[in-house]
Amino acid sequence: MSEMLPTLGGRVTRAEVYTKLLHHLREAQSLAATMAHLHRTEDSKMDEVLAHGWLGISELLNRFCKQVTDLAAAKLLKH
Repeated sequence: MSEMLPTLGGRVTRAEVYTKLLHHLREAQSLAATMAHLHRTEDSKMDEVLAHGWLGISELLNRFCKQVTDLAAAKLLKH
């Protein structure tokens, strides 16, 4: 995927890339939680299992966001 990123003086900044990455990860986490909720509105056992799966994915994405935030903070505050 070749997407134009905002630049500062013609150069892409780490801060901008981290910000964009975290935005997409948080959006994915929110959508996974929404999928879990939607499966919970159904009555079948399969939907119950899928709801738990989507909730797990949501939690993993949440943890991943935390790790990326920690990495970004360490890298950006270092400079």
